[in-house]
Amino acid sequence: MHITVKILGLKSPMRYSVRRNVLQAQSILQAEYPDLEVEILELKTEAGINQYTTILTAPCLVINEKLVYDLWIPKKEQVLGWMREAIAEMQPVS
Repeated sequence: MHITVKILGLKSPMRYSVRRNVLQAQSILQAEYPDLEVEILELKTEAGINQYTTILTAPCLVINEKLVYDLWIPKKEQVLGWMREAIAEMQPVS
């Protein structure tokens, strides 16, 4: 199982704060899903960010190519919820 997380932002301190929350959520999820692979990328340019949103003043979060947040720095619990949603979307319906 593979999730791609993209952290968008022009300012490094904001991306760092989001990355920290993503890594905490990743740690929790990997205990639940040992086969989970999480790829974390950072988009730091206006052109890269504009592929997903026109918001440049706040960090944004994209999970599996879906923009999930573009307001401010999300809480770890929010990131965990979005990552769980992405996992649920990948699992077959029984």
